[in-house]
Amino acid sequence: MFLEKRKSGKSIKYYVVYSFRDEHNKVIKLRRYLGTNLSEKQLEKLSKRAEELLEEQAKGFKTDVFNFSLTNKQLQSLNKFDEQIKVFHLSEQQWRQFTEAFVYNTNAIEGSAVLPDEVPIILKSKEAKDDEERETKGVAKAIDFIRSTKQDVSVSLILKLHQLCFEGSKSFAGKLRDVEVVIRGRGGEIIHRGSPAIAVEKELKELAAWYKKNKQKFKPLVLAAIMHNQFEDIHPFQDGNGRVGRLLLNYVLLQHNYPPINILFEDRAEYYSTLQEYQKNDKLRPTMQFLIKQYKKTLKQVRKK
Repeated sequence: MFLEKRKSGKSIKYYVVYSFRDEHNKVIKLRRYLGTNLSEKQLEKLSKRAEELLEEQAKGFKTDVFNFSLTNKQLQSLNKFDEQIKVFHLSEQQWRQFTEAFVYNTNAIEGSAVLPDEVPIILKSKEAKDDEERETKGVAKAIDFIRSTKQDVSVSLILKLHQLCFEGSKSFAGKLRDVEVVIRGRGGEIIHRGSPAIAVEKELKELAAWYKKNKQKFKPLVLAAIMHNQFEDIHPFQDGNGRVGRLLLNYVLLQHNYPPINILFEDRAEYYSTLQEYQKNDKLRPTMQFLIKQYKKTLKQVRKK
């Protein structure tokens, strides 16, 4: 907020100006006229009220998204990505194909050595031979869960997803971390720090509360992208955040009767890049563009098979 003076002949007109930037770094300004040739006392009194009114007006231009805001124009632009989604429902056979593909890719992104052709064999077997096979079965169970649950977003739902994925393979399955975590690049450099361990539960509650408050304002694809990205930003578990985050992405889509998206192992570099754009620069558009491409590949894959 700042005071703006404009000369008009021999007079001076006064305005209070509130400015902010949109996603293209363009400055948007809201002005409120105070009066002409005002005294200091008049300026002080009128400015205070004008600032309150401008703050209220600005709320209509902005939607809070955790550590940043979106203007109405930005929100409308992001919501338009949903026009590229063709809503359809998978048959049971297509769900089986999707599950097998998702299980392979989501685990492979995190370093699993299980091959695509091995996944259906593992899922059909009664026993798991090792931790990788347990996690193969676990992720499939988590997909079944998000397909059937009526539970809303909550800390308990997130813990349930982690437990389903890692029960029997990780001692901390279904438990929030009590240690600090960092994500390192290939050169060993720190590219992201998870939220402080002491703040993790509080931030997950804020994530759930934000979802409930905003789920009608955002189109499902944008909503799912924000929930996924913010979850990964918090990084609430000692390990397994990527897999739970991608399940959460699909949980949100399914809750709004949208088809699921499989993020491919072969596209992991671009996937990581979009997360970096969100975490470092508060940019959602790269994630949206990436998800549209992954959606089209998912659709092609289930229809081809």
